[in-house]
Amino acid sequence: MAKKVILITGVSSGFGKHTSRMLAGKGHTVYGTLRAEAAPGDIRLLKMDLTDYDSVRNAVREVIRAEGRIDVLVNNAGMHSGGPVETSPDETIKLQMDTNFLGTVRLTREVLPVMRNQGGGTIINFSSIGGLMGLPFQAFYSAGKFAIEGFSEALRMEVSKFNIRVVVINPGDFRTNNSLNRRNYLARGGPEDPYHGQFTRTLEIIEKDEFNGWNPQVLAARVVEIIESRNPRQRYIIASPEQKLAVALKYLLPGKWFRKILEDHYKIK
Repeated sequence: MAKKVILITGVSSGFGKHTSRMLAGKGHTVYGTLRAEAAPGDIRLLKMDLTDYDSVRNAVREVIRAEGRIDVLVNNAGMHSGGPVETSPDETIKLQMDTNFLGTVRLTREVLPVMRNQGGGTIINFSSIGGLMGLPFQAFYSAGKFAIEGFSEALRMEVSKFNIRVVVINPGDFRTNNSLNRRNYLARGGPEDPYHGQFTRTLEIIEKDEFNGWNPQVLAARVVEIIESRNPRQRYIIASPEQKLAVALKYLLPGKWFRKILEDHYKIK
């Protein structure tokens, strides 16, 4: 297997941290991005803020100056917010979409000319189970992931003639920093918020599911396999059997029936 130049976002923790380390351990040249400075190691670290176009452009240029190519782009970095649609702060909604969706768009657009000129490449976009079904009190997280789904489908058709492949990853629940990340961006209306009681109950279930999720190394190992595959699939749902079943039911059952299943799980009354 030829060694590849790989650019992966969000390597300070979770999926990005484990995936970048595994790839570097297999001899690939790995550039990992984070928002703050960090000590160098096996991974070549780049400071990047996905909401800042100049930051994105400069990071890509740095890779090209050093390596002359980018074989694989992994759009992994993102943020999580939580709260009712009606009472979530505007600034949180904007940051959620600017980071998870527009950040992916900015970086992908910057890397596409590189891949076209070199004759091909692979783009891996992290969506979520929440990109296949709307999750209560995570509406804007789901919206951003739904946007990545549509973006990836359209992009795949546009760039196929340039030998650029687009792969979508849909993780289920994993034990990462999702819960801690989300707590920084929760709607905080207090008891006077008409959604407060239900939101509190549902958030407890969301965080319990994440706490009981799989080890992120499981997903990282799968992503390494995908990157090293000669002919990867368009989509990989990496989740528990129950969550894979939920995805199937979403498309098999009438909408009202499936909604009742989600409402029951999240104790929505």
